Amino acid sequence: MTPPAATAALEPSGLVRGLGLFDSVMIVAGTMIGSAVFIVAADITRNVGSSGWLLVVWIVTGVLALVGALCYGELATMMPRAGGQYVYLSEAFSPLVGFLYGWTLFAVVQTGSLAAISIAFARFLGILVPGVAPDAWIIRPVALSHSYAVSLTTQQLVAIVIILLLTYINTRGLQLGRLIQNTFTVAKTAALIGVIVLGLFIARDRSVITANFADMWTPRGAAVIRPDLSWLSAASAGASGAGLFVAVGVSLVGAVAAADAWFAITYVAGEVKDPKRNIPRALIIGTSGVVGLYLLANLSYLFVLPLEAIQHAPDDRVATLALEHMFGPAGAIVMAVAILISTFGCANAYTLAGARVYWAMARDGLFFRATATLNDRHVPAVALVLQGLWASALVLPRTRVYGPDGLALIDSVTHQQVLGNLYSNLLDYVVFAALLFYIVTMAAVFVLRRRRPDLPRPYRAIGYPIVPALYIVAIALLSAVLLLYRTNITWPGLIIVLSGAPIYWLRRARSAPAVRPLASET
Repeated sequence: MTPPAATAALEPSGLVRGLGLFDSVMIVAGTMIGSAVFIVAADITRNVGSSGWLLVVWIVTGVLALVGALCYGELATMMPRAGGQYVYLSEAFSPLVGFLYGWTLFAVVQTGSLAAISIAFARFLGILVPGVAPDAWIIRPVALSHSYAVSLTTQQLVAIVIILLLTYINTRGLQLGRLIQNTFTVAKTAALIGVIVLGLFIARDRSVITANFADMWTPRGAAVIRPDLSWLSAASAGASGAGLFVAVGVSLVGAVAAADAWFAITYVAGEVKDPKRNIPRALIIGTSGVVGLYLLANLSYLFVLPLEAIQHAPDDRVATLALEHMFGPAGAIVMAVAILISTFGCANAYTLAGARVYWAMARDGLFFRATATLNDRHVPAVALVLQGLWASALVLPRTRVYGPDGLALIDSVTHQQVLGNLYSNLLDYVVFAALLFYIVTMAAVFVLRRRRPDLPRPYRAIGYPIVPALYIVAIALLSAVLLLYRTNITWPGLIIVLSGAPIYWLRRARSAPAVRPLASET
């Protein structure tokens, strides 16, 4: 079969520039909208304790994402080739810094997120197909140590099938991956808009609205946030201004994670048509559109559910609770279908985008040499397969959960030890590292303005230098709150990042670049 290069430009690198503006926006929106927007409001309201501060958290999240998108657009138009942040950090600082980003992306961030999204798909499929369940064992837990085990359930199996299916689809060419992405992103955006319209205009409850907004700034039932450092005192949004600051900061971590990955379009910059125009436009349109929908979705929850119901939604499924309030038990089915569509589209976006980073690293001699190749469909099939296999492997390990007394925590229904997922722990660990990479990438705008003034800048960061500097300060404050109050999940993330350093030096010592950078790509 002839590769689909006839309708798009074939780059000297072998990639096909087949993504237009609409496709690019769909990748931005597709990676951002997963299942978190339907869930994370519960944790935020437990922390901040009021409707007003819930909305403030989302407004700040939206501003941070949009400012980031506006500034990343300058980097993307300067270096419109595959790899995204890996390329920018390598150029601004050193190949080591770029590699550490790409290593963290492969080891945990992209693959762990793909595993998590696929498990979320399987979890909600279980509402429609009861046989897909976390305790429907194919292989019962096999203890590896006091803390870890491996298992295979029907839920895990479905997650692995989804990962491998999307991997295969994306090896068949950009056009098929693009079609899947556009279809599911349009569908899940429509589903999210439907939830918003129902809550704001059809199922709104005046008594609930009055209760939630009559005193919208006073925290009620706010959780006590206990720091991991013994010399710090516990904080609560209702106790003091400092406590409110900590509560908002901790909440922002979850909200920022829910609105994350808007920069994924930069990973596939080498396949975007007219990237110097389309990438910044896609970043702005996609990011602003999604964060606007997120804010409206949370407002719709507040129009339907009392604040206390949001805080204590079963399994944090706020959107499901809202639809059950509207439609009864059928609401859970409707929400499950919506989340299935959302997570499938999100998983496809992660699959499509991430492999391009490993391909770019391999071309510089910093990843497995075979990963630098393209198949006859002009896509990095080896990188896609490697990513899919590692993400599938991350689905299998489980964490064994123990109570404060050191005894195994037993599930009251299954009478088995409660098990967590290793990828969940790993993703928690790298949140702090991801925030640091945000800071370093934004700093690259300043560094490259000074070191590479010769590079063409068809788009320049709006508000430079003040806006990028404020972004760095805001993310640094957020990182400081996480470092002080969630210390136990910060240092392991730094270890994961730094574990890439010896691998980098080994690769540098053993191999020259697999493919020299082309003049047209610099």
